Amino acid sequence: MIRDHAFKRRETTPAEREARKAFREVIPGKAMTDYAKAQKSFHENRERLKAERLAREAKAKARSPSD
Repeated sequence: MIRDHAFKRRETTPAEREARKAFREVIPGKAMTDYAKAQKSFHENRERLKAERLAREAKAKARSPSD
């Protein structure tokens, strides 16, 4: 025979519920912060590389004879 008390869930205390609620709010926020940092870094690097490319192209155009 299966004992019923072996399958019952332990009730959470008010303190545990508050802790879970707090962690649920903090953890996704941290992940978004990390994501936002990565996106900002990516866009800054892309803009830097674009500026370098445009400078190289302008320099090469200035050196080449007129068309």
